[in-house]
Amino acid sequence: MAGTLTDKDAAALAAHALGFVSAGQTIGLGTGRAATAFIHALGHAVQSGLRVAGVPTSEATATLARELGIPLISLDDGSSIDLAVDGADEVDPRLDLIKGYGGALLREKVVAAASRRLVILVGREKLVDTLGTRGKLPVEVAPFAVGFCRARLAAEGLAPMLRSTGAAPFVTDNGNHILDCAVEPIADARGLDACVRAIPGIVGTGLFLGMAHTVLVGHDGRITTLTRS
Repeated sequence: MAGTLTDKDAAALAAHALGFVSAGQTIGLGTGRAATAFIHALGHAVQSGLRVAGVPTSEATATLARELGIPLISLDDGSSIDLAVDGADEVDPRLDLIKGYGGALLREKVVAAASRRLVILVGREKLVDTLGTRGKLPVEVAPFAVGFCRARLAAEGLAPMLRSTGAAPFVTDNGNHILDCAVEPIADARGLDACVRAIPGIVGTGLFLGMAHTVLVGHDGRITTLTRS
């Protein structure tokens, strides 16, 4: 497996992704290292006169976008998003994804689903032959249901662990918790996703299936474009 994404490659990915942006668009703003590089690039373009609006996938992203002068809107009026740019933790050859290592999976999935085009920015180390290769699937859970969901997931052989920050459980921007499920390479991602989401109290999984349209892969200053067939 290749090394982690460098600052140079993140900047190159961000610059390339900016080429998908047109004036007047609504842009979904992802969370994580590659997405942060894109937000910086978009902010510089806005400061130079580009008129767009952003929909953030996390409070951290919203704070950064405001600092850079990117106007923000919500999805309260049901409007669609022209383009979303985000990162991923795993990308398979079908451009299916695992996301959520950073904890923003539910908002990221809503923004992705609301977008006409989802562009994913990753380093080569995130490419896998089969989802689950890195051994973890994040699942967002309502606090009231953590114990119940943990038992049900364990019964499915997923060995869930409650994500924590120090001694306290990690809390998402939605006020929920995350159970990190131990997985082996997943033979049937759609079946697993349906099984997990059927458990009452689970509000979302890190499986993003059939959602990405384009994946930009950065390595050694070069960008490779992968497109869903």
